[in-house]
Amino acid sequence: MVIGSGDYHGPMNYLRSISFRRIDGLPNEFPFTLAAVESMDELAFNAPVTFFVGENGSGKSTLLEAIAVGMRCPSIGRADAVADDLLAPAKRLAGELTFNSSRRPRRSLFFRAEDAIGYTLRLRDSIAELTALEKHYDETLQGEGRGRAMGSVRGQRMALESRYGADPDSRSHGEWFLNMFNERILENGLYLMDEPETPLSAIHQLSLLSIIKARAAEGCQFIIATHSPILMALPGSEILSFDQQPVAPVAWEDVEHVNITRSFLNDPESYLRHL
Repeated sequence: MVIGSGDYHGPMNYLRSISFRRIDGLPNEFPFTLAAVESMDELAFNAPVTFFVGENGSGKSTLLEAIAVGMRCPSIGRADAVADDLLAPAKRLAGELTFNSSRRPRRSLFFRAEDAIGYTLRLRDSIAELTALEKHYDETLQGEGRGRAMGSVRGQRMALESRYGADPDSRSHGEWFLNMFNERILENGLYLMDEPETPLSAIHQLSLLSIIKARAAEGCQFIIATHSPILMALPGSEILSFDQQPVAPVAWEDVEHVNITRSFLNDPESYLRHL
């Protein structure tokens, strides 16, 4: 179900649908044995923002990873999706899929919450390496070449520091995530996110929701695997449930995680008395 799709007036989605290439059966191994994968024929993306929802192990993250590999999305981790050895199952799945795209996005990005620390370390290491290289050039080069070399690495270091700060470790994970989203999520892009709410408070989830809504209106497409009732409430989005086979649209108020959260908040004692 597409909720309030009239809120968006952007161009057609970059990725319109995915489907299997072969018709003679799939390998009898993970991830093809996932119920969501076994039952999938064609999966269409009908809204600028699509949410994958479902229980742990339902296959939503695996399919999202396969889309990232198939669409060759850069990753926010220490390795891009195509080069990440941990995504071997997703690569096998992507190899069996056809990606129906209307056009290529100007930019794309694959984000997994667990990659945030790795990316922070990569930024910190890059800034440290550029600082050391600038010092090396200062001590070993002379003349015009020295100035050009130092200026080049100084410019790269300052560009990183202006976007992420001189010390990327100095912010909380939630603050760093929001800053990264603001810096990296730009117009006319395809963005895949796996549980981006993990380090975010409820207030910061609303901030991320605001970023997603604004960028969707600027020609971006998002596909997001999430457990967050706050994020999946975004007007104009489509929610695809992996708890049913085949995967199908579901209304926000019918999502199991929404109902459990609402029930708990209304009467926590009825749940806690059994612990």
